[in-house]
This record gives sequence, structure tokens and C-alpha cells, in this order.
Amino acid sequence: MLYFLQGLTVGLAYSAPIGMQNLFIINSALNSRRRRAFLTALIVAFFDIVLSLACFFGVGAVMQRFVWLQMLILLAGGLVVLVIGLRLLRAKPAELKLAGGAPSLRQTAAAACAVTWFNPQALIDGSMMLGAFHASLLPGQVLPFIAGVELASCLWFAGLTFLVSHLRSKFNAGLLRAVNVICGLVIIFYAGKLLWDFGRLLSGS
Repeated sequence: MLYFLQGLTVGLAYSAPIGMQNLFIINSALNSRRRRAFLTALIVAFFDIVLSLACFFGVGAVMQRFVWLQMLILLAGGLVVLVIGLRLLRAKPAELKLAGGAPSLRQTAAAACAVTWFNPQALIDGSMMLGAFHASLLPGQVLPFIAGVELASCLWFAGLTFLVSHLRSKFNAGLLRAVNVICGLVIIFYAGKLLWDFGRLLSGS
């Protein structure tokens, strides 16, 4: 349960930072009927889950075979995660632009795939962050952790859709800023954990 909750926390911090995915979800919730907005959230969550699984198992499986690579990824991942957290604390929310008309499901799926997989920074950050956590887990801790990460993705996108659809008239940049600050602090905390694990491996080598 501990590692499931840790994965849930990391997953929320991984999904929540304001970026292309969240702006896409917010735009949908502001412009579509609630049922359609939740369908969009489900589609985005699907692509996000596939991406996080690829990042987690692809990089993590290779690192499990090489201790030196684990150390390298833990150090680089910890530094990258720290930069992400600090960047979020300083970030100013992007201006939301409302789009008219609801796109087709095919267009929605294509756009969701694009904002998830065609974002080089997301691929780099996801591989470094989730791959680094995989390196710090024992075999029995992997599945509970990644299950928490995937549940967090579903909860975040569904919750964001629910929140925005209910607060359309009150939604402003201040709320986005608050999300950035909270997520930035959580990510900085986990960056410290990754760097701590690196130091522990270094002292034991």
C-alpha cells in the first residue's frame, strides 16, 4: 500500500503540471458538454497511461541490469526533476484560448495523441522521472507503484474536467498558478528522494 500511495502521489505530480495535455483538457471542459468533456479526458488519460508505462518499463528494465546506469539515471533524473519543480514554481500560466465547435472523436483522439506523444519535453521528462523511480524500487514494489501512477492519471484528468466544467465562470489564471506551485513543491520533494537514492548507491559501490 505504501508504494501504491507513493505512485499515486508521484503520478499526480507527473500529470498535474500545466502543459499541453492540461490546456487541452481545460479547453474541452470550457467549450464542450460535460459528457463529451469527460470522454476527452478518458482519451487523454489513455495516451498518458501508455506513455508513462513506456517511460517506466522501457528505461527501468534496462537500468535494472546495469548498476552504473541506475546511478547515472538517478543523478540525471533527480537533477531534471528538480529543474522541473523549480520551473513550475516560477512559471506563469499560459493564456487560455477558447476554440469554437466540438471536434469529432477522431480529431479528439489525434489531438490527444499529439499533445501526449509529440511533445519532446514530455518524453524526456517522463523517461527521466519515471525511469529513475523504477531504478529505486525492488521487484515487488514495481507493480503497486506503477498502478498508483496510472490511477493518478485517470483521477487527475477526470477531476480537472469536473472542476473546470463546474467553475467555468470563475476559472482564472490564479487557479492555474496554484496548481503549478503545489506540483512544483511535490516534484522538488521527490527530486530530493532520487538524489538521496543516488547517494546511497554511490556510497555502497
